[in-house]
Amino acid sequence: MSAIYARRRITNGIAMVLSGFATLLGLIFLVWILWITAQNGLSALNLTLFTKITAYADQGGLSNAIVGSLIMDLMALLICAPIGVLAGTYLAEYANSTRLGASIRFLNDILLSAPSIVLGLFVYVIIVLPISDMTHGTISFSGFAGSVALALIGLPVIVRTTDEMLQLVPGTLREAALSLGIPQWKLTVQVLMRAAFSGILTGILLALARLAGETAPLLFTAFGNNFMTMHPLDKMASMPGTIYQYTNDPNPALHAIAWAGALLITLFVLALSLLTRIMFSRKKVSYE
Repeated sequence: MSAIYARRRITNGIAMVLSGFATLLGLIFLVWILWITAQNGLSALNLTLFTKITAYADQGGLSNAIVGSLIMDLMALLICAPIGVLAGTYLAEYANSTRLGASIRFLNDILLSAPSIVLGLFVYVIIVLPISDMTHGTISFSGFAGSVALALIGLPVIVRTTDEMLQLVPGTLREAALSLGIPQWKLTVQVLMRAAFSGILTGILLALARLAGETAPLLFTAFGNNFMTMHPLDKMASMPGTIYQYTNDPNPALHAIAWAGALLITLFVLALSLLTRIMFSRKKVSYE
């Protein structure tokens, strides 16, 4: 027994050392990325960035890109959040142990891991090209098409989170409500979804954080615009797309603006991540 115990202690020690090394390595790269982004982005972070548009090139700002990203991200959430919450609720409460539920979860996992550029090309084929054919060959890039592409990226995140959060609700709540004769739909809406509300909202915020940094699908859908526009059927600028455009330009001034834009996106994603952590910790405390 002593030999087996010693071998297990050695194996556990090696696993702990490797896990700690992997964690430390990941933290080093994370701090390095944040430091480089802050070091290069803070120098170009000024009021002009929020008041001028990209049409003025190295003397301009990112106001149209910021507004465009906000519009497309919010439109994408309006599309994918209701569908994702309803689909996750169906999986957790109505198809939890069925073959249909298992198939939907499998397809959702495939969509969750699908490359974003593939989803962008898909939306390009089903929305941009048909509208272009109706307008006699004019390529009809639009903010709406970009929102649909982003919605396809955020949808599986919300479905997965809603499904898991509802399954974490204690079964005693279901039993107590059903024993009082409450219908299933009222149990789901008024009891279970209220109990899992913070977790569901956490999933929506995580989806928004992922959408904020997507570039590839917007290149085939929203395309970009150097001027301010709020019409969803016009070409629309975005923060990731503008950063991609400026980093490919030889002008150092545009590189500085790109770094500032990258810093803004990083701070936005970090703020959303901290908010989701706080909300998730509160949910865990309420369950305990």
